[in-house]
Amino acid sequence: MKHAYVFPGQGAQFSGMGKDLYENNESAKALFEKADEILGFRITDIMFGGTADELKQTKVTQPAVFLHSVILAKVLGVKPDAVAGHSLGEFSALVVSGAVSFEDGLRLVSKRAMAMQKCCENRPGSMAAILGLDDAVVEQACADIDGVVVAANYNCPGQLVISGADEAVDAACARLKEAGARRALRLPVGGAFHSPLMEDARAELEQAIAEVEFHTPVCPIYQNVDAQPQTDPEKIKANLIAQLTAPVRWTQIVRNMLADGVTEFTELGPGNVLQGLIKKVDAEAAVESKAAM
Repeated sequence: MKHAYVFPGQGAQFSGMGKDLYENNESAKALFEKADEILGFRITDIMFGGTADELKQTKVTQPAVFLHSVILAKVLGVKPDAVAGHSLGEFSALVVSGAVSFEDGLRLVSKRAMAMQKCCENRPGSMAAILGLDDAVVEQACADIDGVVVAANYNCPGQLVISGADEAVDAACARLKEAGARRALRLPVGGAFHSPLMEDARAELEQAIAEVEFHTPVCPIYQNVDAQPQTDPEKIKANLIAQLTAPVRWTQIVRNMLADGVTEFTELGPGNVLQGLIKKVDAEAAVESKAAM
């Protein structure tokens, strides 16, 4: 029996996140205060009492979700047999598995957020959720479009997010509706994440990752880029760098974890999106959330 811990990405944030942890656990409080110091602003004020718009600020969103996940894991004292994270959540998984320190993980997440924001401003783009089609149909439609549009998030069977330049995404959506998509819906995001349009951010993050010491994790981390269990620090780093311009293969990660003997999944962090996606991959999978704290 293997127990996997999984970590959500951007979009799971909510006002008040982490407040109970801060108020009721001294070690959690110390980590939150350390985070304020590292980031150079009081992210805790925004997490605990900020508006939805304040939480959407790039410099806040990604570190906030990361902090909620990682501090919750540390308070619970989790001992995972395997870990994985969706996009940003991969950084939470790295810290919880011991591959990078809390401090380095937070600095990388902050750097990633800023680099992505800059990239969005310089190379605008968008994303769209495609529901009800086989992955191969979506992939082929993207390949046939003139312009940059690619499969970006393989979330679960029948749900694939595409990403790229605005006009190319719109053209792909129109073609996929004709092909029978149940929905082809533009998402309220600020850029073309996990597409070639993130190349400048990838290069910036690569520089930051090169300065961080990576360790052998205590358990395999199933990474977004190839969905394979990794324990080699150099391979983990290479996959993490590639992640910004490559797709998130979440469906494949869940299938590989199940095939490798994972019987229980616990989602750590705000929300319960990953639980739902895991259930859509395998309705019999045992899932739970520790998001309430």
